[in-house]
Amino acid sequence: MKTVITFGTFDVFHVGHLSIINRARELGDRLIVGVSSDIMNISKKGRMPVYSQRERMAIISGLKSVDGVFLEQSLALKAEYISKYHADILVMGDDWLGHFDAFSTLCEVVYLPRTPSISTTSIIEVVKSM
Repeated sequence: MKTVITFGTFDVFHVGHLSIINRARELGDRLIVGVSSDIMNISKKGRMPVYSQRERMAIISGLKSVDGVFLEQSLALKAEYISKYHADILVMGDDWLGHFDAFSTLCEVVYLPRTPSISTTSIIEVVKSM
């Protein structure tokens, strides 16, 4: 049984999020998703997410392709999460290309292309301008 792990904020859930989650699931038998904590999102992006970590975790756990969800507290703990969940494959969007290659000693690292022309940031900007 192959376990796939991926991580993300998944704020303002959109088709790009759904696509990467479904494509990640196709690579294995089980998909575990780490959802970034609110505090982690503030440190990475300089803002609170639109939806709370509890709401974002509920959205992700409600997807049929997801077998487990946990709260990601820190980027520095990625290796621990990979080990804890016995991940065989780490999947990240290609906007992170090369950033997680060091984990290739723990598992296979796969970067999937992002869905073109869609991002949470651009959606938020469009909504703010209305």
